[in-house]
Amino acid sequence: MRRRRAWRTSTQELWQRFWEALRPLDPYRSVKAALGALVIVSVIITTLLVFMAIASATELRVITVFSIIASLLVTQFVANSLTAPLGEMTDVTQSMAHGDYSRRVRSGRRDEFGDLANAFNRMAADLEAVDTHRKELVANVSHELRTPIAALRAVLENVVDGVSEPDPETMRTALKQCERLGRLVEQLLDLSRLDNGVVPLHTRRFEVWPYLSGVLKEANMSRGASTLAGSGTHTRTDVHLHLDVSPPELTAHADAERLHQVVANLIDNAIKHSPRHGRVTVHARRGEAPGSLELEVQDEGPGIPESERYRVFERFNRGGPGTSGPGTDGGTGLGLAIARWAVDLHGGRIGVAESPRGCRIRVTLPGLESSRN
Repeated sequence: MRRRRAWRTSTQELWQRFWEALRPLDPYRSVKAALGALVIVSVIITTLLVFMAIASATELRVITVFSIIASLLVTQFVANSLTAPLGEMTDVTQSMAHGDYSRRVRSGRRDEFGDLANAFNRMAADLEAVDTHRKELVANVSHELRTPIAALRAVLENVVDGVSEPDPETMRTALKQCERLGRLVEQLLDLSRLDNGVVPLHTRRFEVWPYLSGVLKEANMSRGASTLAGSGTHTRTDVHLHLDVSPPELTAHADAERLHQVVANLIDNAIKHSPRHGRVTVHARRGEAPGSLELEVQDEGPGIPESERYRVFERFNRGGPGTSGPGTDGGTGLGLAIARWAVDLHGGRIGVAESPRGCRIRVTLPGLESSRN
């Protein structure tokens, strides 16, 4: 049985090599062979017409005219079939010059023009991906800069309006937002590398309770301020934020800045989809491995249907068309996608967990195990 299989395999390989060796002679797989076949057909037609002229005593001038006409018709037919992909590529190239990267060239041929069409389509797909990535990069930058700018604006407005005094604590909070804004500008410029997973992680051990308390404090400060980047304006000061860390002295090992992106985006998403006077709770528990962490952000909103859960972390996904309520105030649909990127960089997991009420997003970070890997 094995000998038969080996014999069949060797026979197929020999036939494939033989077929590839005949490619220069196949007019359907080689432009040179097609042009050679054109010359041969023209000579044969001329020769047949000459023999017909000799047999029927027709004048040579008439035969010459018919030979030229027949050769031109055959040449025109072959030329049209050979140059058709070039004309189509010209049209597609003009569309790409005007910003339309969705068009493709038909690539059903087996000759060199077919190979050129396939290479052209791959190039068009790469250009379309680059253009899409550029647009998404602009949207990501707008989305990520929105939170610190809104928080800083809220602090300054409170100071200007006399709501709060410009004491050291308030200025320290504003300075912290400015520093975070500077870090985000540097990191978001490297967002193109984030998709490839080559952004370095600066992991360290930190205490979870004060860290998450700071994130929730920033979320409280940014609420009520106008959001930017076309996300609309919402004043969700009626939503209460609650933190639950067990045990209180819990520590974790992760990139604090990337984890801040995860928690801030999850809290922002939960606030926008919470009902009036709702409650958003952030749970933190110790994971199985040393330094690992399990986070859960739960709201009391309408929740996510099971059929839509696989799409919530996609870019620009804003939920189904039938959503309504306080959470439908717009947004770029990038918050959960950014959270997934940051979690993937840690080698962790993020997903929608079962919940009797509202939506619960669960994040698992591997801790020291991921750092060793």
